[in-house]
Amino acid sequence: MSKVAVLGSGSWGTALSLVLGDNNHEVRLWGRSQEQVDEINDNRCNVRYLPDVKLPDNIHAFTDLSNTLENVEVVVLVVPTKAMREVLKEVTKYLSVPVLFVHASKGIEPETHLRVSEIIEEEIPQEQRTSIAVLSGPSHAEEVSRRQPTTVTCSSLDMNSAERVQDLFMNSVFRVYTNPDLIGVEIGGSLKNIIAIGAGMTNGLGFGDNAKAALMTRGLAEIARLGMKLGANPLTFAGLTGLGDLIVTCTSVHSRNWRAGNMLGKGKTLEEVLDEMGMVVEGIRTTKATYQLAEQTGVDMPITKELYQVLFHDKTPEDAVTELMGRVKKHEVEDLKFGDGDPLNHLEP
Repeated sequence: MSKVAVLGSGSWGTALSLVLGDNNHEVRLWGRSQEQVDEINDNRCNVRYLPDVKLPDNIHAFTDLSNTLENVEVVVLVVPTKAMREVLKEVTKYLSVPVLFVHASKGIEPETHLRVSEIIEEEIPQEQRTSIAVLSGPSHAEEVSRRQPTTVTCSSLDMNSAERVQDLFMNSVFRVYTNPDLIGVEIGGSLKNIIAIGAGMTNGLGFGDNAKAALMTRGLAEIARLGMKLGANPLTFAGLTGLGDLIVTCTSVHSRNWRAGNMLGKGKTLEEVLDEMGMVVEGIRTTKATYQLAEQTGVDMPITKELYQVLFHDKTPEDAVTELMGRVKKHEVEDLKFGDGDPLNHLEP
């Protein structure tokens, strides 16, 4: 049994706490709302985010970070990317021994273009962390909390740490694989949110399965192009945190990013969408960061570019579709490179 702090009491943080609780770990769940914390402690539920889900008795909720972090061995970060630095600056005040950091947040920081593991590296002194790992993959909190079969991937530069995370979370309904490609796992998990906004938008526009399949396939090509430019293994994007996460986020009404895109496709403004949802839509911020990163690195990402124009420059979804469909003709795999650097279209079948 381990003592684990989970920072972030939204749907995903609560669902991961449930998995850890099922595995008999002592879980200390941190949230900002005293009302929510009292509800978890007194009634064993988090009605706002996971209605009708009963939480194990070994989950204890706190609003005070010092109590949350007391004598813990592992810190699981499940806060929005935009709040990550703020929370980490507070965390450093209360850690007396080095701990393993695991993040399950999916996003890239605008302006700096840093992945979450890189933000952790910047904010947490080396003497306060043993290692940094990421947990990612196709995993709706609603289904995890109902103990429905789920598979995810854990990655770290230290594979012993990845295997420790695997042991912490893995059980009969929550299967964890390991992958040494930290860059690819984080990029795949973050950028799929952009494509999910586009997938929801196609639905809102009244398009069918053909359009969604095209968007997902070409979206995956964009994700792989940028990931490989940054040093990722292309095979990662065919796995759980690439193709798997893309499928689940682009095809399910559980997805906040899909729902946001759906409303945009139906003609609502971004402000109206965010007001109506009342929750963080990570893909919006990630679209901005990824557009900036693509411009900086010279990677061609036409879907991301058009979604950026829709989200931040009032371009209509209809005009964005027209722009994408009217692009110059191309070979499907001309931009992809594999392994030793040979273009895929030069490989023998």
